[in-house]
Amino acid sequence: MEHTIQSNITNYKNQLKSYIETQNEQALYKAEKLSKSFIKNNILPEEIVNIHIQALEELYPNLSEDIRNSMGFLLETMIAYGLAHQEMQHLKEEQYALRSEIQVAANMQNTFLATEKPNIKGLDIGAVTVPMHQMNGDYYYFVKGNDGTLGIAIADVIGKGVPAALCMSMIKYSMDSFSEESMNPKMILSNLNRVVERNVDPNMFITMWYAQYLPQEGKLQFASAGHEPGFYYNSHKGTFVEMEAKGLVLGVLPTTSYEQYELELAPNDMVVLLTDGVTECRCGDRFIETEEVLEVIKKYAHLPAQQHVERVYKHFYNMQDFELKDDFTLIILKKSV
Repeated sequence: MEHTIQSNITNYKNQLKSYIETQNEQALYKAEKLSKSFIKNNILPEEIVNIHIQALEELYPNLSEDIRNSMGFLLETMIAYGLAHQEMQHLKEEQYALRSEIQVAANMQNTFLATEKPNIKGLDIGAVTVPMHQMNGDYYYFVKGNDGTLGIAIADVIGKGVPAALCMSMIKYSMDSFSEESMNPKMILSNLNRVVERNVDPNMFITMWYAQYLPQEGKLQFASAGHEPGFYYNSHKGTFVEMEAKGLVLGVLPTTSYEQYELELAPNDMVVLLTDGVTECRCGDRFIETEEVLEVIKKYAHLPAQQHVERVYKHFYNMQDFELKDDFTLIILKKSV
């Protein structure tokens, strides 16, 4: 080890002397090769400075005290720099590993929580969900019954990241386990409430809006567990009406019951379901008003449902300077003629 250090000092001293005497490009090229050798041998910055000091002292034994002191100052600075640099590299490696793990978790979430839009006669369905970060705290799910009915769930975990994704996975698989006889909205929410209350951290709550569409009757039954209200668009009047539904968020009390509501859809009527990432979009420093959201939704109402939700999303994404402030989920149901 001592031989290696002395060899480094001797080599560095010779290169330094050559550059001081000639100051030509060839000497600089040799210095570049020397620096690559230091990197290869894991020579730290402060060690290089120390080698420089020793080389100077050998080349110039009568070096002034001021120069010696300045080099000592540089050495201490580089020691501190080296420690900080090592810590930063360690944090970068940890951050990279965490980012990789989150990406794997996000891919798993996309797989586990995937849902397909079913074909329901007389109903055009559009759905879009985009996470603010890699993991999505929003969730939507479609359940087609054997009798032709359609269950629609939209939910939002109060919390983000991996825990939120795990909650959503539990919600999905719980719904899959319920019998078809218990698929009406108030029963779905009551059953899920018990699951969440027993299995989820008390500091984490889930809001949910669940509906069941009865195609033969053209009716939509729905209930809410503290979720953003949906909106009903009456095509005859050309107006939106808030679909207010009261209910406690999932997981607060084990015996919570939920009230069920019903709405009859006429041809060209529309139902809008969303999360607060839509209603709380920002334009500059202000939150946009609900009326503004509905105006944008109405603007693209002539489009097929899937194109409709995608254009609305792009509108608000662009409006927020291409940076979401929250997870964004929007579902639009259109009754066909």
